[in-house]
Amino acid sequence: MAEEQGNNGAAEDGSPVFRMQKMYIKDFSFENPNAPSVFQAPNQEPKVEVNLKLTNKQLDDDHYEVALQITAKILDRGNDDKTMFIMEIEHAAAFLMKNIPDEHHEMVLGVDCPTLLFPFTRQIVSQISVDGGFIPFLMEPINFMALYQNSKEESAATQN
Repeated sequence: MAEEQGNNGAAEDGSPVFRMQKMYIKDFSFENPNAPSVFQAPNQEPKVEVNLKLTNKQLDDDHYEVALQITAKILDRGNDDKTMFIMEIEHAAAFLMKNIPDEHHEMVLGVDCPTLLFPFTRQIVSQISVDGGFIPFLMEPINFMALYQNSKEESAATQN
């Protein structure tokens, strides 16, 4: 029952191997341009603008980098849309993908990899908002499968 493994920990028997090997922050920015007055505003009504970009690139035959780029701008609706904070993060991970059929790579990179990475990104963003003096900023969960399917449908529609 012992599985033979090569130097990189991948199965040598031809069975598919998929695992996150390393997570890292590539870029990060937190801006609180209206401190300390932003903390004195009564009855804050946050307005949230979030943009997400997903990128991937092949590092070598079996390794891929997947990165989530998130920009969040939090405004105070009750105070003339005054900026509370702006956060930008590029959080990435290196994934081992060995013996996975080529026709599945796009879905694994667009769905499985970001699904594994996102909870860690969400935690970093939440903690930094607290460290910046605000309540935790908890991003809503993201359905990467739905985003992937929408992207495929849009691509098909543009080609027709």
